[in-house]
Amino acid sequence: MSYDTALTVFSPDGQLFQVEYAMEAVKRGLCCVGVRGKDIIVLGVEKKATSKLQNVKTIKKVYQLDNNLCMTFSGLNADARILANQTRLQCQQYKIYYEDDPSVDYIAKFTSQQQQKFTQRGGARPYGISTLIAGFDNQNKPKLFQTDPSGACSEWKATSLGKSAKQVKDFLEKHWREGLHEKDALLLTTKALMDVVESGNKNIELCVIKKNTCWFLSEAEVEELTKITAQIQ
Repeated sequence: MSYDTALTVFSPDGQLFQVEYAMEAVKRGLCCVGVRGKDIIVLGVEKKATSKLQNVKTIKKVYQLDNNLCMTFSGLNADARILANQTRLQCQQYKIYYEDDPSVDYIAKFTSQQQQKFTQRGGARPYGISTLIAGFDNQNKPKLFQTDPSGACSEWKATSLGKSAKQVKDFLEKHWREGLHEKDALLLTTKALMDVVESGNKNIELCVIKKNTCWFLSEAEVEELTKITAQIQ
């Protein structure tokens, strides 16, 4: 029997090969980094090089899910778009039912549940993405969650997905500390990406999430951060 073509059948050693293949798609994706600070979360992503004729605004690596919720990913872009739209819809439904903004804990668990459904459904394949979901909980504390194609959901202080993820995680383990302020979190995220992005600041995008707001840094601001990090040993 071919275990790698049947999603719902375990191999003799207890593996679901389709889920393993989805994880491989994640490892081949562009690098993304999440760093949690004192009252802030910074998401940094490596953008794909685009043609001069292409509209870069149509290619997204960071999706805003709600006022203070953002998601980035590594893996298949089309899968990320579908999953982001499903999660946005859930955010709106939550507001209608409870007249309040959903917490990042709730949305992270919902997203991982959507991914898990496709690990046990015949005639479908798992989502080929892992996500980083950043936002605030009910106590207004910043939180950073990671979800995987298997449906696993875990909370992190700082982490990375995609190619060179292990190298970036090793860097974050050495340099992350509790209570990072905005500038320190931005510099740490930028430095982590600069070590693995060959094309430099042109292909780096940074998103800052604070309570009830989030924004993207301009190209000039990213360039300034890269110049500062270049001076840091």
